[in-house]
Amino acid sequence: MTGRGIGPSRARLDHLVVAARSLPAGRDWLEGRLGVPLQPGGEHDAFGTHNALLSLGPDEYLEVIAVNPAAPVPRRARWFALDDPAMRARLEAGPALIHWVAQVDILPPDQEALDLSRGENRWTLTVPAGGQLPLGGVAPSLITWHTPPPPTRLIDQGVRLAVLRLGTPDPDGLRARLDRMHFSGPVEVYEAPQSELGATLDTPGGPVTL
Repeated sequence: MTGRGIGPSRARLDHLVVAARSLPAGRDWLEGRLGVPLQPGGEHDAFGTHNALLSLGPDEYLEVIAVNPAAPVPRRARWFALDDPAMRARLEAGPALIHWVAQVDILPPDQEALDLSRGENRWTLTVPAGGQLPLGGVAPSLITWHTPPPPTRLIDQGVRLAVLRLGTPDPDGLRARLDRMHFSGPVEVYEAPQSELGATLDTPGGPVTL
């Protein structure tokens, strides 16, 4: 089982996070945009959420996540800022690409992380105690998988990530942060008044931008 350490760990894109006010709303929105079906994910007992998944190839995937109305209220803040009033208001306007996760072999020791599970999946993820998104979502959460990650079991629907665009008031700072992670992947960083994310996906019906 890989864990935490002080040595360098090369980071690569693991998955994109789309949030919605409800899982059916998020799933319908994505399937309508992408023209392919998502697969069931499961429930996250620690955060009172559930998700659905889409393969983006052998090493990457997309999840749509929402608060699970049938789950007990969690003891801690939900991840991905889902308890934040601003995020709740944002999702009332419709599903949105809010975050991304990078995979590493060794997690940095200076970040809060939790050992988590969903069904047969086991992983460790950096999650701040308050559930906030790092740099408003443009800096990745970090994940280490202890079981084969979801893309190894998802049906390939022919969708691929062409580029993930990250807008931030401090593009040089974000680039430096990614460089310290030894990150490589289809990511473009640009200057923007506030944190914002966009992704172009190549689908069987042509390119789609989220």
